[in-house]
Amino acid sequence: MELAYYSDYAVRLVNSEEPARGKDALTSVEAVRALFGGNQSAGRRATDADVTRFRSVRGRLRAVFEAADGGDETLAVDLLNSLLLEFPVSPQISGHDFRDDDGRPLWHMHLADHPSNATAGYAAIAAMGLAFHLTEYGVDRLGLCEAGPCRNAYLDTSTNRSRRYCSDRCATRANVAAYRARKRLEADRTAGTGLAADRAQRTTASGER
Repeated sequence: MELAYYSDYAVRLVNSEEPARGKDALTSVEAVRALFGGNQSAGRRATDADVTRFRSVRGRLRAVFEAADGGDETLAVDLLNSLLLEFPVSPQISGHDFRDDDGRPLWHMHLADHPSNATAGYAAIAAMGLAFHLTEYGVDRLGLCEAGPCRNAYLDTSTNRSRRYCSDRCATRANVAAYRARKRLEADRTAGTGLAADRAQRTTASGER
């Protein structure tokens, strides 16, 4: 369903910033237009004024993910509802140019936006897509990467709700860090055991004299 695809708009926008690393890719109208991906006609509406507006919407979308990641389901829904009210869309049935074997359109749901600016159009699609994902799969499917300091947003589509990282790269980095931490702990314990045994041996030897 295309509505599920729209949820990626929210992730794409949220992840244009990495607060913990002090990185922000949303610094120009070109960066705004790039967020629209293949929707070039919508992206061309963007102007320099949309950079600031996009950043504002980004902060509000991140707050939804933060609430969900923190287990506050009601807050996540309330924050998302406020975006839906501010940036409404009109659902329509669309067939585009895709045809089945019988030459008929492959009908699917499409979100038609009627924005006053590029930000309003993007926000409407992102919020509706995220709302669909939340109601279809559950609020616990919205997460923030556990591989610090990343904290990128992701949508968990795993069958067992096990996703914890935004990418394979972060998962590998976290696993390597955990492995090294375990090795350091084991080394410290071994060293501590060796020191204790050495002290005990010296004490015994001293007593024997």
